[in-house]
Amino acid sequence: MLKVGLTGGIGAGKSEVSRLLVEHGAVLIDADRIAREVVAPGTPGLAAVVDAFGPEILTGDGSLDRPRLGSVVFADPEKLALLNSIVHPLVGARSRELESAASAGSVVLHDVPLLTENGLAPLYDLVVVVDASPGTQLDRLVRLRGMTEDDARARMAAQASREQRREIADIVIDNDVPLDALRKRVTEVWAELTRRAREQG
Repeated sequence: MLKVGLTGGIGAGKSEVSRLLVEHGAVLIDADRIAREVVAPGTPGLAAVVDAFGPEILTGDGSLDRPRLGSVVFADPEKLALLNSIVHPLVGARSRELESAASAGSVVLHDVPLLTENGLAPLYDLVVVVDASPGTQLDRLVRLRGMTEDDARARMAAQASREQRREIADIVIDNDVPLDALRKRVTEVWAELTRRAREQG
């Protein structure tokens, strides 16, 4: 089994790259999806978040009001650290469960947005970074996700810098390119990942 950490800044296009790698046969463990699962209604994770941030971060139906919580934590590094201290151990435990269920020769792709920020690179056999210029990220967040420019800049500023991500990368996928070029690059990366998985046996 080859354990691959996949990361990239918000708006860099990491989701598209993970989708393409799954098409090739990667086993995806998506930290964002797991992070939603561990704070679903009725979970101990959600109870801990409400204890920390108060019932006003819930919607009327008792689920987490993610935009509201986001506006609180992304403006305050201490609150963001508190949220991460609740959610990250739960995500880690669930990720390990899913990984242990994958077959021996698999390429297991851990999609981890905050891999750089949390110093998680040593947990993986190699790290793939999806890279895009800050201008491209900003454009995608405003145009495709409907964020205000201020909100988008705050989210980008809360993450590691482009240089910090590139420093921990074993493989960089440039996503300032058209989709056809991205597909071609992902195919090359997949060939490299499967070669390394075979070498590991």
